[in-house]
Amino acid sequence: MEYRRTAVIKLDTPEGADTHLRETVEQFKYCANTASEWCWHGDDGYHVTSKAKAERALYDQLREDTELTANLVQKGIRQAVESVKSGVERLKNDQDTSRPTFTADTAVYDKRSATFHRDHVSLSTPDGRIECDYILPDDADTPPTKYVTDEDYEFRRATLHRRDGDWYLHASMLKEDDDTEPTTGHSTVLGVDLGVNQLAVASTGRFWSADEFNHWKREYEKRRSNLQQCGTRAAHDAIAGVERKEDGRFEIFLHRVANEIVAEAVEHDCSHIVFEDLTDIRENVPEASWHHLWAFRRLYEYVEYKAREQGVKVVQVDPRNTSKRCSTCGFTHDDNRHGEDFECQDCGYQNHADYNASKNIGLQYLRRRQNADDGGAPVDVRLNRGTLNVSGEYDLPASSEA
Repeated sequence: MEYRRTAVIKLDTPEGADTHLRETVEQFKYCANTASEWCWHGDDGYHVTSKAKAERALYDQLREDTELTANLVQKGIRQAVESVKSGVERLKNDQDTSRPTFTADTAVYDKRSATFHRDHVSLSTPDGRIECDYILPDDADTPPTKYVTDEDYEFRRATLHRRDGDWYLHASMLKEDDDTEPTTGHSTVLGVDLGVNQLAVASTGRFWSADEFNHWKREYEKRRSNLQQCGTRAAHDAIAGVERKEDGRFEIFLHRVANEIVAEAVEHDCSHIVFEDLTDIRENVPEASWHHLWAFRRLYEYVEYKAREQGVKVVQVDPRNTSKRCSTCGFTHDDNRHGEDFECQDCGYQNHADYNASKNIGLQYLRRRQNADDGGAPVDVRLNRGTLNVSGEYDLPASSEA
């Protein structure tokens, strides 16, 4: 059974933090209002209620216009889309309404833009991260202390508010009675690399090709282009229909891939599925189009909640050097990778570059656990046959292609 609670936590802001938080909410409001304006009028005169379409149209502009992280920009766009959806529903019911506007000093955070601790929080701002202590009642049985200090309650997301000159977090927290994830003992992780030609590659050697995704992306772009040349109202209506079909087809495809990734983890008794941090995925995969970047983020979200239902955790790790580091000997060099081919310039190991990266992504999590304050529990990366530990040792080693 799940227990959900909202904890309203007052923050003790260090000197200078108020300015950074004010700038954060101002830029967040700018993103939300810009998205609301565009969605309310649409690019062709019709309301836009598709998060995917709004992100594809606005993300680049808003990243350039603001200094917010990718995640906060996305949150601002999505908040606007949800409000526009509500407004459209009221219009359908002949109720008076107008374009949503955002004036409150708020910003929405999740675990990619904030790190929640039991006594403080680290928040992303345009000027870097700042840490704020919680101001909590002394009585451990009084909310929000009752939930914040309880390790069984997990922070899910939070909305930053400014009220009467003070800052608060409205944190959504979740407790699962049947959460049986071991805190100690041996764990096995599934590393997953994301890419343009291979949408996802697992450290077990399972590939999910992006051919179908790329084919339909080109087809829908061609259809929209042909209809836009007509310029008639019927053509505009047809474009909207094409976009609905496009979103629906891609959603179905990504759900299928997410289901199969989770099934792969369950089949190999993995406790964690490890992705690279998607915050700067645009810089890490420069050849990716906006469709690909949207697909990466949406796929991660689907895997995250589907894995939770199977008792599998989903985490992100620092992606630095995962594409050019040899997963066998650790030698790191730009010349190791050439497109989809990987050949270590030191030990001569050869394999598909994305498969090598997926193993490195798993190894990144191993190293992070090993460097944890408590030493971390033993962890292995699941391969196509056997496992790989942080020391580079194989258990039941595969062939040289492993």
